[in-house]
Amino acid sequence: MNIKKYLLALGVVIIGLGLFFLNYSNSAAEASVTTVKTNDVVNTAQASQGNHRSLIVFFTRTKGVYAVGEVPIGHTHRIANYIQEATGADMYEIVPEKEYPNEYRATTEVARAERDNNERPAIKGSIPDISQYDTIYIGSPIWWGEYPMVVRTFLDQVDLNGKTVIPYTTHEGSGLGSTTAILARQFPQANILEGLAIRGSNADSDAAKIAVQTWLQRIGVLGQ
Repeated sequence: MNIKKYLLALGVVIIGLGLFFLNYSNSAAEASVTTVKTNDVVNTAQASQGNHRSLIVFFTRTKGVYAVGEVPIGHTHRIANYIQEATGADMYEIVPEKEYPNEYRATTEVARAERDNNERPAIKGSIPDISQYDTIYIGSPIWWGEYPMVVRTFLDQVDLNGKTVIPYTTHEGSGLGSTTAILARQFPQANILEGLAIRGSNADSDAAKIAVQTWLQRIGVLGQ
């Protein structure tokens, strides 16, 4: 009987010690987690930008698109997505207050009239605070050899002097058009890097994604 009591008491002691060490181990682990400082965590997207904040601005079309009519994601939006995937930059879409026509031909007529009259179509919603960004990507389709006038509205409402400005476009033969010259003229103190022009018909392709990656490496945005 005494032996049974002794063994029972010994078992209780062993279980108690096991629970004690288990709790101690868990507490130590929790303590080690809480001592990690948030500034020790490296954000890879920020690292690729050298810790400078970047913004991808784009205007795109899903209706009235050349040769296809309607697409689920606009060509320029796709290129903006590729840039965002590679850099982790914020994104802002320029949306006109008044929509353009659904038909391609009608859209070109409106675009030409806006260009000829040097119009500045209103933008829906507010424009982000550009002062918090160091690098600005500006993308759009090429209309009549240059930016659509709604993009010019955006440019007139921001100051990009002192910032790194990177143009990119989608097109069907016009390349970058006069976009680089427009940026250089309007923002003479900006650091304007080499732009990228992708044919809209090729935007939804692995080749376009690779072209974006290669371009970002070439201009020094991503590590070589």
